Amino acid sequence: MRCTLGVDVGTSSTKGVLVADDGTIVASATRAHDVVRPRSGWVEMDADVWWDEFVSIAQELVSAMPDAEIAAVGVSGMGPCVLLADADDRPVRPAILYGVDTRSGAQIARMNDELGLDEITRIGGSALTSQAAGAKIAWVADEEPDAYAAAVRLFMPASWLARRLTGAYVLDHQSASQTTPLYDIENERWYEPWWQRYASSIEQPRLTWAGEIAGEVTAAAADVTGIPAGTPVITGTIDAWTEAVSVGAHEASDLMLMYGTTMFMVFTDAVATGEETLRTPSMWTTAGAFPGTRNLAGGLSTSGALTAWLKDLTDADYPQLLAEAEASGPGARGLLMLPYFAGERTPIQDPDARGVVAGLTLQHTRGDLYRAALEATALGVRHNVETMRAAGADIRRIVAVGGGTQGRLWMQVVSDVTGLVQEVPATTIGASYGAAFLAASAIAADGEAPVITDWNPIAETINPDPDLADFYDTLFDRYVRLYEASKDVVHELAAQQRD
Repeated sequence: MRCTLGVDVGTSSTKGVLVADDGTIVASATRAHDVVRPRSGWVEMDADVWWDEFVSIAQELVSAMPDAEIAAVGVSGMGPCVLLADADDRPVRPAILYGVDTRSGAQIARMNDELGLDEITRIGGSALTSQAAGAKIAWVADEEPDAYAAAVRLFMPASWLARRLTGAYVLDHQSASQTTPLYDIENERWYEPWWQRYASSIEQPRLTWAGEIAGEVTAAAADVTGIPAGTPVITGTIDAWTEAVSVGAHEASDLMLMYGTTMFMVFTDAVATGEETLRTPSMWTTAGAFPGTRNLAGGLSTSGALTAWLKDLTDADYPQLLAEAEASGPGARGLLMLPYFAGERTPIQDPDARGVVAGLTLQHTRGDLYRAALEATALGVRHNVETMRAAGADIRRIVAVGGGTQGRLWMQVVSDVTGLVQEVPATTIGASYGAAFLAASAIAADGEAPVITDWNPIAETINPDPDLADFYDTLFDRYVRLYEASKDVVHELAAQQRD
């Protein structure tokens, strides 16, 4: 049986799938891991975890399906991350993760002063935020000069796997467009003046598109993984974009909504020659996964991480909490939560935001708190969607993906709060499946490329309850006002947490 292998390195786990030519998942494997938080606002991971878990998953899947012919390998991973490695590809420090790591505030302020906010946005598409990988490279240069002096190459999880498998030093355009301010989004290339200013000692990765073949599995990689030498490996990209591929949400006017440890949204805009790329300072403008596309993207810093925190705190399991949250009902019996427990990314771009629970009484229960957490993430999604639309995004279709889609209540709350219809595909395993699809597409003969809607048709539609529209309009207004009313005190507390 001919298959493609897809592996995605996520924030809390690495997932792998073997997928047959018709899109059927014939085997899967998962390895759980944790991030490291050495200081408030720092989120890191040892890159050895990425490779070790890839090897373990590949070995398991190959052993589970010994008759499978692995025709190509797809790779994917969280991002944008900053992994700097020396000339022998040894990491010089742990990888700095995406926008949940907020350490680069001083570098962002300096770059804004030196380059100008308008010019940064014009060249790179986005304002500098905690998501900007270029600012994190500058942080290493400023704060860990010995590590930076040893650094020669820049990787993210997908490109690190491609390097270890093939020896190719590549980065896809989508990931590169999040190394702000080092990438020129309109011309789809590294922006040489700013690369030389802020990353001059780092060799520039060769830029390719996510689904292009980076190289072939080497003999050394074949020995440890069990994947045959010579197997093509794609370049891959950041997991949210691979998730969008996995459900077909990469056409113009599609919005992918990813339910995971964090929540992520990707709106796809096809850009014709001479057409203006959508920009707004509070969101991220990026290159798409495919040539000729741009994305307006946003992300919540906590979603599944918040519900997991409540589960651990209350020593209850998810079925209990979901049943109690459903019984609590809309509005959580008068509770309103801000989900900013790890700062917030879009649209407020406030790394010093913190979680707030308003309206608590002695009568409230853990089910009320869990309901308030679900509604908080839904209100955060609505805030992002309304910001995208204000920037000109013509959102016509919402496709949901990710582990959180297994919980019907969460999706229903999001639809009710946002007023959005969500389409849920048959397979929601996410980025590993999208990586396998990209790999199958990369090796397909002309006219024989797989079609994602054949692989993964829509299986369910979640409709908002129109009777709740006015209620949630009022709650959303309170949500926005609560942040503005509490942020000064919260910022003082965040400063105290850093001391």
